[in-house]
Amino acid sequence: MPSPTEITVAQLSRIIGTPDSPTIIDVRIDEDFDADPQLLPTAKRWPFNDISSLAEALKDKRVVVYCQKGKKISQGSIAILREMGINAESLEGGHFAWRDAGKPLIPFDKLPLANTNGRTVWVSKQRPKIDRIACPWLIRRFIDPDAQFLFVAPSEVLDVADKFNAIPFDVEDVFWSHRGELCTFDTMLEEFDLKTKALAHLATIVRGADTNQHQLAPESAGLLAASLGLSRMYRDDNEQLDAGMMIYDAFYRWARDATNENHDWPQASTGQRHLKGN
Repeated sequence: MPSPTEITVAQLSRIIGTPDSPTIIDVRIDEDFDADPQLLPTAKRWPFNDISSLAEALKDKRVVVYCQKGKKISQGSIAILREMGINAESLEGGHFAWRDAGKPLIPFDKLPLANTNGRTVWVSKQRPKIDRIACPWLIRRFIDPDAQFLFVAPSEVLDVADKFNAIPFDVEDVFWSHRGELCTFDTMLEEFDLKTKALAHLATIVRGADTNQHQLAPESAGLLAASLGLSRMYRDDNEQLDAGMMIYDAFYRWARDATNENHDWPQASTGQRHLKGN
């Protein structure tokens, strides 16, 4: 049974990928990290002996800290944070427990470099619809919650990427883009090694909507309709992205938790129906 200041692998895995996901900090020593250079989704590395310097940035946030085995380094780190008023927990069993449970781990060498403010910056074409909303959702929920997205004229994407040190995505002839019949969302799942059943199901829906192959999944037509509706509701691309995040949150939770649930009306009666006139 975990202590009151620990969170289990099962508990953490249920909230990663949702709007309620905590800030996750990897405090493994360099030797341990170099032996397995992968991070939990959204985790950022930080030296355990400098953990107190994060207190101001972590104020009013829920925080999960993990080291190799969930013992002295993470326990000491959260004790310091909690003494400073931070709502911090350690991951029971640490990195080893998460890895051994088969939970997703992000290859560190695939993570884009952050800017001086600690944010990754991405750029794509204006007026996002399917892939260009789905990919930012994936990045903010599983890679970098603070990621910044720039939407510019199609002809300027690559130049903006160069001048503003941004990562171009979902445009032709760049790394983060379509590959054959697969969408940019598929590419990101592959490169970030995010191989879960729910994300794979969501990817099929996104692919069907983005490429007009609605036969791939019955939900694809609905995603397209919702996406086109959003594009008519919002003139500002960033406001549209914010609204679209909720749509993908809902599709993800459905794909993870509710694909076997149905809804019918009228509901079947447990007894005989009252017939008019009887």
